Amino acid sequence: MIWIALVLGLVEGLTEFLPVSSTGHLILAGHLLGYTGDTAATFEIFIQLGAILAVMWEYRARLGSVAMNAFSDKASMGLVANLAIAFLPAAGAGFLLHGMIQTYLFSPVTVAGALVAGGIAMLFIERASPRIVVTDLMAIPWRGALGIGLAQMLSLFPGVSRAAATIMGGMVLGLDRKTSTEFSFFLAMPTLFAATLYELVKSWDRLTPADLGLFAAGFAAAFVSALAAVRVFVRFISRHVFRPFAWYRIALGAVVLAWSIIG
Repeated sequence: MIWIALVLGLVEGLTEFLPVSSTGHLILAGHLLGYTGDTAATFEIFIQLGAILAVMWEYRARLGSVAMNAFSDKASMGLVANLAIAFLPAAGAGFLLHGMIQTYLFSPVTVAGALVAGGIAMLFIERASPRIVVTDLMAIPWRGALGIGLAQMLSLFPGVSRAAATIMGGMVLGLDRKTSTEFSFFLAMPTLFAATLYELVKSWDRLTPADLGLFAAGFAAAFVSALAAVRVFVRFISRHVFRPFAWYRIALGAVVLAWSIIG
């Protein structure tokens, strides 16, 4: 079972901050590996912590600076306020719709459909090439933060991708690729941390001491792979467009849909 934990940890880390849907990949990988059920669901939630801590570690200097100046520097105060504004819409909707989403939407077919639809939307946005008006993370207006927060609500549907919704939403609202991606990373911290803690509190009684090794392996794999993915992704988007991710989503979704129909 340790190898399954390592595989799923790698899947989580490599996909959490890319616009391809980590939840969707974990659902597909879990079904493929035969690792499903309550314990698997809790495991998938827990390993998100590894990915979250990885991006916090990568941006530790900037986070420290913002935290130290949150009450004295206008730009830092603005970023904190923007993160709060962007966090609230999906947090509220997730709290209200969580049960329905898990009951009806966590399946390979719904994930595949969302992957294809999201890929098409990404291609459309890239083709439209929205006008860039914001090139600095600290200069995002509050209306832009709210718009990104509303876009993040789309990611409650498994397969849409929180990263895709927030990055593409930011680009539509006039942020350049790097600024939109960095804001997505920063917004991921409170969003995923809150969602993870909420789920763990609800499901903690399902865990046994025998699960500790499995969870630790997945956590470590998610941390290392997420750290590598974030560093490579930031370099990639500074020179390239998002079309490869869009086509990957469409291809994967089509394969899963075909497999579901044939199988």
